[in-house]
Amino acid sequence: MDDSIEARVFIPGAAEGELSGSNVALSFWGGVNAQTGTVIDTHHPLVGKSVAGKVLAIPSSRGSCSGSGVILELLLNGNQPSALIFAREEMILTLGVLIAEEMFQKSIPVLHVPMSSFNRLLQFEYVRISETQVTTATKSLESLIPALLPRPPLHQPDFSAIQLSPLDRELLNGSHGKAEQVAMRVILRTANIQGVTELIDVKQAHIDCCIYTGPATLEFAQTLCRWGAKVRIPTSLNSISIDRRLWRSQGVDPSLGEPSEKLAQAYVEMGAQPTFTCAPYLLDTAPEPGDHIMWAESNAVVFANSVLGARTIKCPDYLDVCVALTGRSLNTGCHLTENRKARIEIHLDLDVDSDDSLYPLLGYIAGDIAADSVPIITGLERKSVPTEDLKAFGAAFATTSSAPMFHIAGITIEARKLADIQAHLKDTARVTVSCSDLAKQWDRFNAFTESERRTQIDLVSLGNPHFSHEELVKLVQLCSQRQKCAKTALVVTCNRDTYGRAAKDGLINELEKFGAQIVTDTCWCMMQEPIIPPTSKTIMTNSAKYAHYGQGLTGRQIRFGGLAQCVDAACSGEVVNNMPSWLVNTNDV
Repeated sequence: MDDSIEARVFIPGAAEGELSGSNVALSFWGGVNAQTGTVIDTHHPLVGKSVAGKVLAIPSSRGSCSGSGVILELLLNGNQPSALIFAREEMILTLGVLIAEEMFQKSIPVLHVPMSSFNRLLQFEYVRISETQVTTATKSLESLIPALLPRPPLHQPDFSAIQLSPLDRELLNGSHGKAEQVAMRVILRTANIQGVTELIDVKQAHIDCCIYTGPATLEFAQTLCRWGAKVRIPTSLNSISIDRRLWRSQGVDPSLGEPSEKLAQAYVEMGAQPTFTCAPYLLDTAPEPGDHIMWAESNAVVFANSVLGARTIKCPDYLDVCVALTGRSLNTGCHLTENRKARIEIHLDLDVDSDDSLYPLLGYIAGDIAADSVPIITGLERKSVPTEDLKAFGAAFATTSSAPMFHIAGITIEARKLADIQAHLKDTARVTVSCSDLAKQWDRFNAFTESERRTQIDLVSLGNPHFSHEELVKLVQLCSQRQKCAKTALVVTCNRDTYGRAAKDGLINELEKFGAQIVTDTCWCMMQEPIIPPTSKTIMTNSAKYAHYGQGLTGRQIRFGGLAQCVDAACSGEVVNNMPSWLVNTNDV
């Protein structure tokens, strides 16, 4: 039986075709191949299937802000979905389509339907989109409709509902140049989609779209440069796809190295600082509590909001640049106090001592439970949680969630006082995470077979997100008086400032004597051969973020453990079914 669903239109258009749908949110960065449209997230139900030419229906995007870049690549190389249908608020993929339309005259329809309608939609095989109507069918629409509707002209939005300052109007009419004009149009179109009527000034930006996903990423940046783009506010740059100073000596293929360097240089020419880090909260320029900022990079966003107490939306790639060029952002999301309140309590029921692997495991599970809701985590009140553990928790949380922040009762800045905790807990449902849940997630990351007791480890991956100085100190202590296995590589990523300080303190020398390789500028989500040895088959990491994305990005088997377990693996060259003792015998409880 056919059905018709009324939709809210984010970006108008007409489309029809086979439906590819899932009730699990999907990160396009690390989850979809930017050249082919094939789903590569090995943890997702659609893995192995192509979204090219399909009407893709998912609740929302999740994880990386760089999904905007992947959908832009697909739109420009012809392997894009024919339409996107969401059931929850979504801006990352929507923004990528918006950029394609504004700058490259390429577009697809993007729509939102209520969750009840979305669940009904997934039962069908074919979909036709016409204006606000989604028509479903159980057989090919070609037998029902003789021809596809023509694509509507470029959308001409109405910005009359948005309060504009004199500067906003100048930017919009092109008085400050074409780059700033297009940037303001993108900001205002985003405001229209989200129902935002007011813009605010922000103090700084962190640009994530300096990651090279393909020719479209570079064309976007170089086009802005040709238009004379210059940032108006202090702006830092995320990790890029190469170690900019050493990629040639590292043997990186010029087909990646050269465009990656050009992309980084384009943003430097716009006035951004060459910080090249996915952990801008470690820089001296980190924002203060209450500062309104615009950060992209998923782990940086949740850390800024949750740990630092700054205020930023989870900024899609390309919107970060638009805000940097104008200094203006949408007054919505976590900029507003009411949107920072917890909507769900996630209680950790754990009465045993744990190690550092607790935090990435818990963050990953909490993000999956929270989905797009801000959670408050209870059960850790008696623990001392250092910054590096909050960093690991946040990166894991941001991988599985689309929420822009979290609270941890008694720990994070807006949940330390009893009154604040009580306010967050008011009218929130509770979900309990047990030690058994943590053990099951550890098993999912490691996937040992019954007969498999030992796995050779070819590479130990550390620094996703970038290692801090404190983490390098701890790593040196764990490696002291030990010898690395000759067959196992140990590679650590950090930012240039951290590297410089660690070099002065003698840490880099100690790690290099142990046999570790220290890489700056890039990070593991972009790392490819030859830094990942071509002969390597299994990578071990202490990052739940990389445990999630790593197999799809590299084709290697991934193993997960705490930092001490990673060092043990680097020394022995193997892991022996390495579930930590505090989790053993709990996964059947």
